[in-house]
Amino acid sequence: MNKIALFMFDEMTDYEITFITHLLHADAGKDVIAVSYDGQSVKGRSGLRYEIDKKVSELVAEELDGIIICGGWFGELRIELQQLLMELNLQKKLIAGICGAGTLLLAKAGMLKNVQYTTPISEWDKKYQELFGTTDHFPRANFIAKRVVRDRNVITAHGNAFIDFAIEICDFFSLFSSEQEKSEFSKNIKGAI
Repeated sequence: MNKIALFMFDEMTDYEITFITHLLHADAGKDVIAVSYDGQSVKGRSGLRYEIDKKVSELVAEELDGIIICGGWFGELRIELQQLLMELNLQKKLIAGICGAGTLLLAKAGMLKNVQYTTPISEWDKKYQELFGTTDHFPRANFIAKRVVRDRNVITAHGNAFIDFAIEICDFFSLFSSEQEKSEFSKNIKGAI
């Protein structure tokens, strides 16, 4: 295994996932695989273009350690992504979503029904209805007003909490030997020493 799928799309907010992909590859020895629905390259909000390794439909859950869904303004959930998420969840593998698109796609796929989560979409107002339709897919009773929330194998975060998001994913993969090491790493990265 040692593979993490990174679901990407045009106009994704790429700064939210560059730190975690670096840590997973450099420190955890994970192979981060860029995936999309059609397998075509995508262009991030930064203007950088990213090559895609595989289509979502080509992925096999048993060959992955988890998936990270990028943030941005995207809400198209296709059956192949929903099925992959369901299989990964059954296997208790990492399911992580950041910002609007990451958390919305998890909500649409039913991944947030039985876990606590966070999202920057704190209420389904007119703006979100115009972007994504009138149906609010978030189970609001499970919402926690925090920057990042980890409940078992599901990690959600606000886009501006990309460092906290990365730290929780690293902790999921047991990259810290103790809570103290995790705390010291966090302070060092955030400049709070």
